[in-house]
Amino acid sequence: MRMKIILLFLLFAVAGSNAQQRPENFLTPAEQAEGWQLLFNGKNFEGWKTFNGNTSCEGWSIEEGCMVSQDIHTDHGADIITVKEFGDFELSLEWKITPEGNSGIFYRAREGKAEAIYEIAPEYQLLDDEGWGSKVTDLQKTGACYAMYAPLSGKKLNPVGEFNVSKIVAKDSLVQHWLNGEKIVEYKMWSEDWYQRKAAGKWKNAPYYGTERRGHIGFQNHGKKVYIRNVKIKPL
Repeated sequence: MRMKIILLFLLFAVAGSNAQQRPENFLTPAEQAEGWQLLFNGKNFEGWKTFNGNTSCEGWSIEEGCMVSQDIHTDHGADIITVKEFGDFELSLEWKITPEGNSGIFYRAREGKAEAIYEIAPEYQLLDDEGWGSKVTDLQKTGACYAMYAPLSGKKLNPVGEFNVSKIVAKDSLVQHWLNGEKIVEYKMWSEDWYQRKAAGKWKNAPYYGTERRGHIGFQNHGKKVYIRNVKIKPL
């Protein structure tokens, strides 16, 4: 009996050690079988480029298996996008932010029609909600479709310095935003409600905003560090 207990202890110890040593930025065999694609290899920016620019991804670095936006101040001149384009998809990633950090995930972005990516692509907002406090509205807080749809109140947002898991599911016009396993926003692009919000808000003078049905995935450099890893996508 004692020997069985010792063997079980050793098995659990090995399993825990393997879990701790499991590398980031990888796909499991099950994920591969389901059609998931890894968008970031943890080593370099292969498959990424600057929006409306070259392939340098200036303003970003690789640190500890994460892509990291650097502390530079441009009018979104350092936003980056995937080389590949996607229409309907499920996107999953992990991110952590720094104090008063501000970033975002763009989807269905199209180059050549707008100077800044936010003028064409909807954005899943990433923010230090607590650090910004009353300086922002609910439409600007983490998980919002920025300036269009606010997230649920009481969402589960981990504190600054800890990783969160975000997911976007986009199927035709229906889009869902998820945060740490909870759906916090759902909306229909190109619906009457969508167009009313667009006409009455920040994007009323951005004619190409939210018009594309296929495009690039993008990340925002807003002058603060944000750490992003385990970026995976499954075309639907």
